[in-house]
Amino acid sequence: MSSRLSAVLTALAAAALFGAATPFAKALLGSMSPFMVAGLFYLGSGIGLGVGIITRRMRRPSAQAGHEHRFQKSELPWLAGAIAAGGVAGPALLMLGLSSTPAATSSLLLNLEGVLTAVIAWVVFRENVDLQVFLGMVAIVAGGVMLSWAPGERGVPAGALLIVGACLCWAVDNNLTRKVSASDAMMIACLKGLIAGPVNLAIAIALGASLPSATTVGAAMLTGLAGYGVSLVLFVVALRHLGTARTGAYFSVAPLFGVAISLLIWPAQPSVSFWIAAALMALGIWLHVRERHEHEHHHELIEHSHRHRHDEHHQHEHDFPYDGHEPHTHPHVHLPITHSHAHFPDIHHRHQH
Repeated sequence: MSSRLSAVLTALAAAALFGAATPFAKALLGSMSPFMVAGLFYLGSGIGLGVGIITRRMRRPSAQAGHEHRFQKSELPWLAGAIAAGGVAGPALLMLGLSSTPAATSSLLLNLEGVLTAVIAWVVFRENVDLQVFLGMVAIVAGGVMLSWAPGERGVPAGALLIVGACLCWAVDNNLTRKVSASDAMMIACLKGLIAGPVNLAIAIALGASLPSATTVGAAMLTGLAGYGVSLVLFVVALRHLGTARTGAYFSVAPLFGVAISLLIWPAQPSVSFWIAAALMALGIWLHVRERHEHEHHHELIEHSHRHRHDEHHQHEHDFPYDGHEPHTHPHVHLPITHSHAHFPDIHHRHQH
């Protein structure tokens, strides 16, 4: 499988897991407050991934001992900003907005996350975009609008502004996470869960909520591990290889997976709008997948650390005993080079055009 297709499938897998969490959250909301659900989801994500990180370190090949990635000081502000925006501010604004906004309107507004993510990536961080990628984004967003459109709903309540604010927070989160996407994806997602989980739980308890039964807590935390934790790990890995706007576009198909799983849990005949939305999103994905961006470009001298194989961009010696195991993680240097090949705005191709 090509690295390009692998990255696309990784982004779609992240969307599928996140979308799958939505119907389970809907089922849990019958017995818990929204903040309690969010808190348990994030906490389950943080604890579960923490166990995974410890297990991974215990199984790490001896040749790599002591070479695991550690966050650089320059990365910490970006990481803190991403956690604050996406793990704390975003959920809080969403829950406040949902309390006074019809469900159909809320679903439509949540499609803004993908749009705002792409706009910030293109305008603020200067990520390249061509007409085909732009049209693909339009098709995916149009599919999301069709999926949640309810003709009977009119007017935009005041709470809608809070939901728009939540989407903006998550868009900022996505773009800030891009700045640290070369780092350990599991550690990024784990830290977000361990910080956002207690914050949301504290808000829930302050508003008068109480913890549900142990069975319900366990179900919520397991759902959070898959839908928030593993999903975010895959999202960060996709960011590393595809850039923010493209990863955000693929992730925007999450509602389609959520509706499909809802239909399996609560059997019903799919509506015409569901099939139209599926067709539009499939068109958007196809436009993105067939993109080919190629031109002569220059790589500056750069030193960083991330999980990699010895491919075209990673031809270096090792200053530690190396047993040939790949992929692996260690600090390495990229020497200046000018060449031409097809590429995405990944961690090695963040150049101006």
